[in-house]
Amino acid sequence: MAAPDGHPVAAGVVTAVVGFSSSFVVVLAGLAAVGASASEAASGLVALCVAQALGMLWLGLRHRTPLTLAWSTPGAALLVSTGVVEGGWPAAVGAFVVTALLIGLTGLVPWLGDLVGRIPTSLARAMLAGVLLPLCLAPVTGLADSPALVGPVVLTWVLGLLLFPRWAVPASLAVALAVVLVEARSDVDVDALLPTLAWTTPTWTVPALVSIALPLYVVTMASQNVPGVAVMASHGYAVPWRESMTVTGLGTLLSAPFGGHAVNLAAITAAMAAGPLAGADRARRWVASTSAAVTYLVLAALASALTAVVVAAPGDVVQAAAGLALVGTLASSLAGALAEEDGREAAAVCFLVAASGITVLGVGSAFWALVAGLALRPLLAARR
Repeated sequence: MAAPDGHPVAAGVVTAVVGFSSSFVVVLAGLAAVGASASEAASGLVALCVAQALGMLWLGLRHRTPLTLAWSTPGAALLVSTGVVEGGWPAAVGAFVVTALLIGLTGLVPWLGDLVGRIPTSLARAMLAGVLLPLCLAPVTGLADSPALVGPVVLTWVLGLLLFPRWAVPASLAVALAVVLVEARSDVDVDALLPTLAWTTPTWTVPALVSIALPLYVVTMASQNVPGVAVMASHGYAVPWRESMTVTGLGTLLSAPFGGHAVNLAAITAAMAAGPLAGADRARRWVASTSAAVTYLVLAALASALTAVVVAAPGDVVQAAAGLALVGTLASSLAGALAEEDGREAAAVCFLVAASGITVLGVGSAFWALVAGLALRPLLAARR
């Protein structure tokens, strides 16, 4: 898809298409898991696309930097593992609002960012790995239960890793959607194909704030915003930190009542807009963020139609595609969690608690995983 000599417009289109197609099913699964209906989940996807696009237009044009935004895919995976909390979908929306405020405050209050930075990276990655594990098992169980449906998806992903790694996940998802259209085309709700926004008045409950807002904030900061800054720096671009956190926090805040869970700096796809794919002239690469923004607006118009197809999916086809999309993130999270010998046991415990999916006092496993890891780590350090 990229121009042979590298071009910022083409790079921006590729960035948006890869970012969207690689993980939109994870977002839909996460929103549905915390209580969203099909129309509410579709609304969330539309709202996220629009919020990201507007944020990229502002930051890209203002700073002439190829800065790209994304939704929090790890955060969506966290929602899948959390499930419905006390207060249902309105309480989940309320948690999204609080996450937005925390993200915005991070840019304005330095000590808040420092507090997140004090959470050991190994524990943050172990928690994320535990959250991802059940999702990444879906292709395995789906292949065993429905080999005729899931088999082509897995095979496409494997071949993609060998022949075109960047497009392996989008290709497997395209095959999954093709399988859905063949198997369940009569079940697709034609009335739900047009993009719509569904307002939900937020409410607030303590279990929702503890189970969703705090872990979602930590995961988004540790797995998206901090790596996003590092990726941009590796290509020679400085991220306007305070303004970026303000913009992404505001984007999350405005999209939350419509179902958007978190807007943040792009991490993996950031290199596409900031690197050689966007052309040899580094001073012109900022155009890639603009074309990515426009592409996301186009994708927003398609979001409801894609949601209708996903809702009609038979068996474990879409779940398998979502799991395959997260295998790379799971691998890097596990590697980071267990890389350092000191604290390895604490990271392992954090991983296991997060993967268990337990709910205690109405609070999900991601929170208890961090509590267990943070409590055990100093005890083991004192022993040594």
